[in-house]
Amino acid sequence: MTRLQGKTAVITGGTTGIGFETAKQFIAEGARVIITGQNTERLQAAAQELGSKVIPVQADVRSLPDLKALAERVKTEFGSLDILFANAGIGFFAPLETIDEAFYDSQFDVNVKGVFFTIQTLAGQLNEGASVILNASAIHEKGAAMGSVYFATKAAVRSFARSLAAELGSRKIRVNTVSPGIVITNFQSKMGMSQDALEGFAEYIKQSAPLGRVGQSEEIAAAVVFLASDESSYMTAADVVVDGGFMNV
Repeated sequence: MTRLQGKTAVITGGTTGIGFETAKQFIAEGARVIITGQNTERLQAAAQELGSKVIPVQADVRSLPDLKALAERVKTEFGSLDILFANAGIGFFAPLETIDEAFYDSQFDVNVKGVFFTIQTLAGQLNEGASVILNASAIHEKGAAMGSVYFATKAAVRSFARSLAAELGSRKIRVNTVSPGIVITNFQSKMGMSQDALEGFAEYIKQSAPLGRVGQSEEIAAAVVFLASDESSYMTAADVVVDGGFMNV
């Protein structure tokens, strides 16, 4: 398939999970891809598995110098950019009374500051008609005990897509969000959830969602490919929820 033939793409947080699977599908559709990550070993391992059409760039989305270096690399390697998937994110749960400034800042720095400045830094290199996709979450309109900080960051990401779609529309640049439901990747292990808690949450989703199961990274990546391609050419400021129906039923 060649829905992205000849297009250039950046995926932040592209070494594992949804980001990695999206890179794999972008490449299969004909795109040239830069993936970013903080961990050198994971970055090189991902690049080796993805092959010659991927360029690994070590970058921390919280760091403006790193983002500026990423923009320079885009200019050197591609000249300009057709697709940006702002995917890098973290999430942790904690009771209100235990949350300190460091806990709060860590999530807002990656999920909100990192997303915003990734887009700002690369905006000048986006071609007319480019597609920007932000990884939000199916929970951005929901609340849950111990999820106050994480859920708020994802609500901010959804809001970014609305305003940035309005601002970049004059350049025919589309800005949309993909909002995954629970997908079992190594992301959950980074959230500090115990295996029992994770399995319990997954079971709750299975019982609540019409499709009766959790999602797969491949299914989220397929939605991102759709948003990156010309098939979604009349979509902007939209939110594509891929959660088995959990949020809407």
